[in-house]
Amino acid sequence: MNFTRWSARLPGTQRRAAARSDHSSVPAARGEYALHPDQEAEGGAEVSGVPALDELSVREVLGQLPALVALVYGPEHRIAYLNDAYTGTFGPRPVGAAACDVMPELDELGLFPLMDQVLRSGTPRTVKSRRVQAKPGAGSYTVTCTPIKNLQEDGGVLVFAADVSDHAEAAERLRASERRLRQTAVTLQRSLLPQELEQPDDLRIAATYQPGGTDAAVGGDWYDVITLGAGRTALVIGDVMGRGVRAAAVMGQLRTAVRAYARLDLPPHEVLQLLDGLASEIDASQIATCVYAVHDPNEGRLVYASAGHLPMLVRDEDGSVRRAPDPTGPPLGTGGWQHTSESIALPPGSQAVLYTDGLVERRGEDIDEGVAALERALSGAGGAPQVVCDRLIRALGVTADHDDDVAVLVVQHPSRTGPAAELFHNAALDLLGGVEAAPRARAFASGVLASWRFPVELHDLGVLATSELVANSLQHGTPPMRLRLRRTDRRLIIEVTDGDDHLPRRRRADPVDEAGRGISIIATIATSWGSRRTPGGGKAVWCEFALP
Repeated sequence: MNFTRWSARLPGTQRRAAARSDHSSVPAARGEYALHPDQEAEGGAEVSGVPALDELSVREVLGQLPALVALVYGPEHRIAYLNDAYTGTFGPRPVGAAACDVMPELDELGLFPLMDQVLRSGTPRTVKSRRVQAKPGAGSYTVTCTPIKNLQEDGGVLVFAADVSDHAEAAERLRASERRLRQTAVTLQRSLLPQELEQPDDLRIAATYQPGGTDAAVGGDWYDVITLGAGRTALVIGDVMGRGVRAAAVMGQLRTAVRAYARLDLPPHEVLQLLDGLASEIDASQIATCVYAVHDPNEGRLVYASAGHLPMLVRDEDGSVRRAPDPTGPPLGTGGWQHTSESIALPPGSQAVLYTDGLVERRGEDIDEGVAALERALSGAGGAPQVVCDRLIRALGVTADHDDDVAVLVVQHPSRTGPAAELFHNAALDLLGGVEAAPRARAFASGVLASWRFPVELHDLGVLATSELVANSLQHGTPPMRLRLRRTDRRLIIEVTDGDDHLPRRRRADPVDEAGRGISIIATIATSWGSRRTPGGGKAVWCEFALP
């Protein structure tokens, strides 16, 4: 049997035609290394003695190949030839037997449908790194099936299998290493995210984080909810550009810094200004986007600053969706920019959605189309905050195989009626005049606390705290001054504002001092206390009492 005509189709080989003499009946093939008899090789030596391909024994060549070679013919793929490497690996097989009966390894490699296709189409096909589990011959093989048209009447197929077990094992070790690295990043990121969200009195909040699929490296998405005191709440969401453990580590540092800066009770744009400088110090090559928003129940608004982040969405009670204005500054880490704060109304019955780009960004699509799709999904998304999170994730087509991290934070300002509304009250008094405002403030607080039916002990502590806060403001502050009392289902909040921006601090008063004990008294009797500067100039000093 002459295999010369198809021997050049062996995978990984290139046909080489030998130089022909003047009387050779077969001319040299184009592009091969044969020289014309009249030409001389480099160095002046004339080429001679190169054997012709027809002089080689194909059976001998195939028998010496380290790869596994099998030649089958006909629609039943009967065995015509097996080389020594094949029989040494899988054992001898009877010539003429059907491969499906005596070559189970081909079935395990899934080659029979491929061989049928090659026989019908006359086109070679290759499958890479198929694994054989059973002994003997266990390992991974890359197999090429080549059609042989002049073999018997129905033609045949040459099966050429290269053992790639070492490469497959190395690839599997690499994949296992990547899985461990990814799992480390996922574990690190999840540990850096809040394990349980703080739930303010006036808001209902839920969040969802979903890492990218197994083929996507973990990113730096994060979110947080921080109670600031006096009923105010900070909401944060951000995204560190980049992938892997490094992005997750930078995210953790930024989140920790946000919580620290939030304790200073600064305006949102000042918090982002501090974060911007910190991001440059952590890693100048890492850029992050972030939204920092503060909800004040007395104002019914979200005051926020955005560093290059996607716009917040607010859904009103009637289902209409509003988009917050464009970002108020560039991403964190760029430096040299003064951030500003904006605000958007969040009335009772509405909800706000903060999210990262993984939710709305798709390859080949403008990101505005994704935000518009999110608006449509949000307009019909009702229910509890966690239900809304899940609905948005499903509506935007985010699955376990998604190619990017996704973080979603849903904030609802519930509309309370009936008995629930009776647990939330506000009362305020403008402090006019001089020292005579102090007894009016005590009388006002006593009457309000009595109407709210607080226990006697809590009533008396509230009146005492009101007296100390008002006295402190009258002595150290400037007009206008205002006393505000607020109760929720969990706490009593007392707050005094004035026009002076000097923040009080707790200090130890000497026995002979006539002042300096007010804040110490407040810190002793109240559950918590604090102070902050107000946007229009001035300050607010507050304290809280947990309800029994």
